[in-house]
Amino acid sequence: MSLKQKISCVLALDIGTTAVKAALFDLQGHLLGLGTDEYTLETPRPDYVELEVQQYWFSTQTALQKALQQAQIAPENILSVAVTGQAETLILLDRAGQPLRKAIVWLDNRAVDQAREIEAHFSLLKLFRMSGQNEMLPCWPAAKILWLRQQEPELFARVGSFLMVEDYIVYKLSGERASCRALLPSTLYYDLKSRDYSSEMLSFLRVDRRQLPALYDSGELCATCRGNVGGLLPGTKIAAAALDQVCGNLGCGAAAPGLLSETTGCALALCAPFDHLVYDEQGRLSTYLGAKANSFVLMPWAPNAGMLLKHFRDEFSGGASYQELDREAAQVPPGSDGLLLLPHCSGSVSPIANPKARGVAYGVTLQHKRAHWARAILEAVAYLLKDNLELLRECGADFQEVRSLGGAAGSRLWLQIKADVLQLPIILTESNEATALGAAILAAVAAGVYPDVETAVSSMVRKAGGLQPGPDSEAYQEYFQRYRKLNDLVMPSFGVL
Repeated sequence: MSLKQKISCVLALDIGTTAVKAALFDLQGHLLGLGTDEYTLETPRPDYVELEVQQYWFSTQTALQKALQQAQIAPENILSVAVTGQAETLILLDRAGQPLRKAIVWLDNRAVDQAREIEAHFSLLKLFRMSGQNEMLPCWPAAKILWLRQQEPELFARVGSFLMVEDYIVYKLSGERASCRALLPSTLYYDLKSRDYSSEMLSFLRVDRRQLPALYDSGELCATCRGNVGGLLPGTKIAAAALDQVCGNLGCGAAAPGLLSETTGCALALCAPFDHLVYDEQGRLSTYLGAKANSFVLMPWAPNAGMLLKHFRDEFSGGASYQELDREAAQVPPGSDGLLLLPHCSGSVSPIANPKARGVAYGVTLQHKRAHWARAILEAVAYLLKDNLELLRECGADFQEVRSLGGAAGSRLWLQIKADVLQLPIILTESNEATALGAAILAAVAAGVYPDVETAVSSMVRKAGGLQPGPDSEAYQEYFQRYRKLNDLVMPSFGVL
C-alpha cells in the first residue's frame, strides 16, 4: 500500500434513499476519494417503508473507509465533515440514545389519516405560511409522529429524541443532538418565520422541544467528533448541512439569486435561490431554506424524467444502450416528426398538481420509429422543465443561465434540446458529485478554511463548459406551445375518464 497523502481535506456524507456516499475533497474542491455502501429498504406492508436504524451507521462507516482507501488519506488530514441527504426520514431514540424502532423512511405513507387530522386542525393555508409546504402529506414527519402517538403509544412515551437521519449520523459521530434548519421545513414542525420549532405544532403533537436537536444554520459548526468513532479522529469539526437538493444547488455554484440549477436524474428537480422569504401565492410550489443563513429556495419537481428514458430502454429498445438511443435520436428532426409525449407517468406535481395524471402519446403514426420515441422523451422532459421555469418566473425568480446536474448531463443531445427549448445557456460544472461538493463547501466554511459560503464556492466550484441555444431554438418554441396546449386539454380529464 502506498503512503497516505499529507493533504488537508473535507468530508461529505450523503445519506441517500438506498445508499450512503462518502466523498473526500481537497480545499480547492477536487474529488480525492469516493465510497458507497448500499442497503435495501423494507416494505412489510403497503405504504410502509422502513430500515433498521443501525444500517445507516454501518453503511456510513463502510462508505467512509472505502473513500479513505481510494484517496489514500489519513483521518488526521480531515478538517471537517458535513452530512446531507434525504429529508423526512424519522428516527426515534430512547433516553439512552438507542433506537426504539426501525426508521420510518421518507417514502413511507402510512400516516394518511394523521395528515388529514393535522390539516383539519390547522388549515392548509396556516401550515403553508408556517412551513412553506403547499401540501399536508402523510410522509411529513409531523404526520408520522402523530401516527406513532396514536398507534404505538407505549413506544411514544419512551422517546428521548426525534431525529432526521442526518441528525442521527451527527449524533453517532459526536454524541450531540444537532440539526440544520435547512433540513427541517418539510417536517411540518419548523416555522420559517421564527427560525425555530413551531410551539403550536409541538403542542398538538405532544412533543417536548427537549426531545428535538439544537438548531444551526448551514455551514455553522454544530459539533465535533468524539473518540475515534467511525474512522474520524476526536475533535474533527462537524458542519450543519442542508438537504441534498439544496447542497446540489450549492455544489454547482448556483446558490445565489439570479442563478438556477436543474437535476435530471430519475426525477426532475429545480432549485431557484432567493435572499428573502418567498411564497408561491397560488400554492403550487413549496418553499425551503437555502444553503446560507436566511436564504430560501423554491423547488418545483416532477417524479419522472430520466426514469422515462430508462423504462423505454429497458422495456422497448431491444437492448439498445443510452449512447445508441442518443445517436439515433440525433438523426430525428426537432419535434420528432409530430410525436408529442406528456411525461406524467407517475402523476404530476408541478406546475400542475394532479396525482392521477398519466403519460400520453399524441400524434403517433406508423412512420415513427424507435429513434422518434427516444427523442420525444428527451423533448418531453425539456418541455416539462420549461413549464416549471415559467412558473418560477411568475414567482419572481430571475436567471440568465441554468446549471445542469444529474445523469442526463452526460447526454450532449439532451443538453442541447434543453438549451433550445429554454432559450438559455446550459452550464456544466467540473465536479460530477455536486451534492457531495455542496456539503463539502459547508464543511470547509465550518472549519474556518473560508470566511463564508460565497468565498468557498469561488474557490471550490469550476465551470466545465456548456451549450448555447442553437438554430432549432425558434422551432422549439412552437413545439412547446403544442405541448402546453395538449397538457391543458388533457390534464383535467385525468381521474375523470
